[in-house]
Amino acid sequence: VRDLARRGLIAQHAKGTLLIQEGDVGDSIHIILWGRLRSFSVDAQSGREITYGIFGPGEYLGEMGLDGGPRSASVITLEPSVCALVRRATLEQFITEHPSFAFELLTKAIRRARAATLSARQMALTDVYGRLTALLDSLAELQPDGMRSIGERLTHQDIANRIGCTREMVSRVMRDLETGGHVQQERGVISLR
Repeated sequence: VRDLARRGLIAQHAKGTLLIQEGDVGDSIHIILWGRLRSFSVDAQSGREITYGIFGPGEYLGEMGLDGGPRSASVITLEPSVCALVRRATLEQFITEHPSFAFELLTKAIRRARAATLSARQMALTDVYGRLTALLDSLAELQPDGMRSIGERLTHQDIANRIGCTREMVSRVMRDLETGGHVQQERGVISLR
């Protein structure tokens, strides 16, 4: 990915820059060199959002638009970021020189399709409590004191966007988890007991 990024157009982006707009036709990918990006969709009528993922250095986004069809999601910077914009023609040339990268690209597309399938399955078959606890569990990392904490600062709205529900519902479930002694929130840090 690093070799491919060198062939792209390197650009710095301020926090809140929309790099990809859902529905637009695209022929490029963005390779993240520094910073964090969020992939999401917004319902035009209700304004509700769903977050598909948060991505960091070494990852790339936009591969779903390489077929010439409309972009399937929007991508925005969460913090100042540096990305390499690689056009399809450059990518094709790179794959000609490095055929194994085609499998990397295919593997990434398959992983994202699996993640989308799992997300749809969870939305349909798991209640908010189950989706929320699964998200917290997947983000928590073991700390030296034996607790598992989430390093990323998440608002209840951030969580709601990731699990497909309302902020109010997240607040209710988080209160229940705190009351039950399963979760502790202190200075914006969520810890699991």
